[in-house]
Amino acid sequence: MGKDKLRKFAETKTFTNVIQPTRDEIVNNFSYKGNWNKLFFKNSNPIVLELGCGKGEYSVGLAKFFPNKNFLGIDIKGARFWRGAKTALENGITNVGFLRTQIELIEHAFSPNEVSEIWITFPDPQIKYKRTKHRLINEEFLKKYKNIMSSDGNIHLKTDSEFLHGYANGLIHGLGLNIISSHHDIYGAPEYELPSYVRDIKTHYEKLFLGEGKPITYLNFKF
Repeated sequence: MGKDKLRKFAETKTFTNVIQPTRDEIVNNFSYKGNWNKLFFKNSNPIVLELGCGKGEYSVGLAKFFPNKNFLGIDIKGARFWRGAKTALENGITNVGFLRTQIELIEHAFSPNEVSEIWITFPDPQIKYKRTKHRLINEEFLKKYKNIMSSDGNIHLKTDSEFLHGYANGLIHGLGLNIISSHHDIYGAPEYELPSYVRDIKTHYEKLFLGEGKPITYLNFKF
């Protein structure tokens, strides 16, 4: 591991907006489960997750856009979200935090009805069939998400992968879920068709993909 990663790991341990439990702590009666508003955010505002948050740009961007909501970026790679966590602390953004854990453990980290929305931004599309189980949008992960979300909660998927966008649309149709919005190219769609934050908040990877001329897709659906 490089010195820069080690430095970032050490620094995140001092951040008050980062929670880094061990796997055993998550699986065995995780204290924050069902208590995120009470113990972490100290308010009763809705909780929104960004899964595979990377550097945390979307979590921080949404937190600034929605001061009356709480945001948690989740990723197993703490050196990545170091940037988002540090930015939030430096700018006094108190309605965003970061949890270092694996996405498949999400039911151990949150109680039923504890989460109001989920964002999945530019995940690895896992194109090979044998990698289907690793896609953050698949039937098993959707079951996990449903078990922690409120009945009217919705999920946002933003990706440069036309494959993943098409796969997710087909899966959601097949499961009989309610698609609110689906766009193959958000920057080619009329402005009135999409909320401004879908376009205005750009991750590091989105900027790279746009520079390559790739269309950015967006999907929003409910259970």
